[in-house]
Formats: sequence, C-alpha cells, structure tokens
Amino acid sequence: MHSWDEKPELNITPLVDIMLVLLAIMMVVAPTIIYEERVSLPHGSAQKTVVQHHPIEIIIDKNRVITIGQERFEYRTFPDTFRLFASKYPRETIVMIMGDKSLRYDDVMWILKSVKSAGFTQVSLATNG
Repeated sequence: MHSWDEKPELNITPLVDIMLVLLAIMMVVAPTIIYEERVSLPHGSAQKTVVQHHPIEIIIDKNRVITIGQERFEYRTFPDTFRLFASKYPRETIVMIMGDKSLRYDDVMWILKSVKSAGFTQVSLATNG
C-alpha cells in the first residue's frame, strides 16, 4: 500500500536547461535575421534640380539691432518681419544665430524662439570656441 503522506517533487532542472539553450540560440540567430520588403518606387523627373540654399546667418549686435545679410530688422518686430523674410526659404535651411556676448540671455532666446516658431528645424547658436 502507498503512503499518501509522501509528496512527489517535480524536477524542473531539465526544463530550465532546455529553455536556456533555446534562449542562447535565439540571441545568436535574432541579429542575423534580415527583414526585406520589396517596394517599387515611382519614377522621378530627371529635369528637376535641387536648389541648395546657403545658411541664414542672424547677427544681433550689442544694441539689439538684428542683421540678416544686407537687411536690418528691429528687435521689437522681429518675429513678424522674419516670417515674411523666411517665406522664400525652405524650412530645412540651416539658421545660425550670432549674438553679442553683452546681450542678455533672454534676448538671444527670444530670437531663437522666433526662428523656431517660423518653422525652422536646424537652428544653431554660434560661439567663439
């Protein structure tokens, strides 16, 4: 007769060993799997040329006078006048802001915010070092 007081124990060691081997195999194989999807691209026009725009350089002097190329802008009305000026440039054009070191931080950040709100995404602050 069996003694019902004995409890059988499960030996899960072989299961863990198999799972670790499978995990190691997946870690080795997974980076080598390449997903490839065929896409048929439309034909483009061979006559269209790409226009390369030079970076827009915004210079702010110690009197808060803003210069872009040969044009001068007033600090107070810069956001509106810059939007009109920037309408002829694509929004991917690089914009460099060069401010005099005696300017307040808020003044330069206000110009930066105005350029960003005009839609430009590649805006940089220039330094001497």
